[in-house]
Amino acid sequence: MAETHLLAQAVPLDARADLETVLAAWHTATVQLEHTHEALREEVRRLTDELEAKNRELARENRLADLGRMASHVAHEVRNNLVPVTLYMSLLRRRISDDPGSLDVLDKVEAGFTAMDSTVHDLLHFTSDRDPRLQTFSLGKLIEDNLDSLAPQLAAQSIRAVVDVPERQTIQADRDMLRRALLNLMLNALDAMPDGGTITVTSTVTGRGVELEVADTGPGLSDEARQRAFEPFFTTKCRGTGLGLAIVYRIVEAHGGCVTAMNCPEGGAAFTLCIPQSPHAMEAAA
Repeated sequence: MAETHLLAQAVPLDARADLETVLAAWHTATVQLEHTHEALREEVRRLTDELEAKNRELARENRLADLGRMASHVAHEVRNNLVPVTLYMSLLRRRISDDPGSLDVLDKVEAGFTAMDSTVHDLLHFTSDRDPRLQTFSLGKLIEDNLDSLAPQLAAQSIRAVVDVPERQTIQADRDMLRRALLNLMLNALDAMPDGGTITVTSTVTGRGVELEVADTGPGLSDEARQRAFEPFFTTKCRGTGLGLAIVYRIVEAHGGCVTAMNCPEGGAAFTLCIPQSPHAMEAAA
C-alpha cells in the first residue's frame, strides 16, 4: 500500500490524467469493436439465411423449369391427339342423332374431353414464358367479357356478380394474359360458392399501379391454402390441376406486379392483383 502511494506521488498529475484519458478511449474503442463485431456476426447470419433461401428458390425454379418443359411436351402431344377424336365425336353425333340414349352417353364423353382440354390449356399457359404485349384498353369491358362468358354458370349456381370499376377506366397490360388471370380468379370464386353467393370485382388506382380485386362470399381460405395458394399443383379441389392460381401468379409477375390472397373480414376470400403502370397510363387510368 505504501509503495502504491509512493508511485502515485511519483507520477505527475497531468501524466496521470493523460493515462486515464487513454484508458477511457481504449475502453470506448473496445466496446465499439465488440458492438461492431456482433453487428457483423448478425449480418453474416442474415446473409447466410438469405443465401440459403435464394439457393432453395433457385433449386425450385430449376425443378419447375424441367417440369415445365416436360408438361409442355405432354400437353402438345395430348392436344394433337384430341383434335381428331373431337372430329370423330362430331361425326358420331350425326350418326346417332335419333338415339337419345346414345346421345346422352356421348354428352358425358364430350364433357370428359372438355375437362381434359381445359387441363391441357392450363398446362400450356403455365409453361408459356412470353413477355407481355402491352396495350391500353378498357378495364370494364374486359371484366364484362369475362362475366358474359361465365353467364350460364353464374345463373346455374345463383351467383350475383357486382362490378365496381369506373366506366372509363383503362389499364396498360397484355389484354389476353390479364383476361386469363381474371377468368381463373372468377372460376375459383365460382368453385367456392356451389350453393350461390356474390362475386365482387373492384379496381383502385394507387401509387403502385392499378389494383384489381376479385372477392367471393364462400368459406374463405385455410391458413395452408392462403400460404400455398400460388404454388404449382397445390389444390384443395377434388378435381383440378392446381395450376389456375399459379398461372395468375406468373401472369402478374410477368407484368412486374404482385398478387395477394386473403380472407375478407365479412367472410369469403379475396385475391388482389397489382399491375404497375407507366406515368401516362396512370393518368389515363385515374
